[in-house]
Amino acid sequence: MSADFGSTGQAEAVIVGAEIAAGHDGAAELVVRLRHPNGAHEMVSIDAEAGFRLMRNCGASDLVGLQGQSWRRMLNGG
Repeated sequence: MSADFGSTGQAEAVIVGAEIAAGHDGAAELVVRLRHPNGAHEMVSIDAEAGFRLMRNCGASDLVGLQGQSWRRMLNGG
């Protein structure tokens, strides 16, 4: 299931997807895909601790639950 946000009505970057990937040191990281109000996409990698914090901040029990959430949720609950 994919959240669909057009350039209208979106005031800030939102999470449109996430996946688990191996980091440079071999530890798991969460790669978060963001969509900005102008339609641009960006990928941000965060460590596992920050990934679990993001999921708690969003009340998400799985990665799909992150879709549509504000990018600010990566910052201490935003």
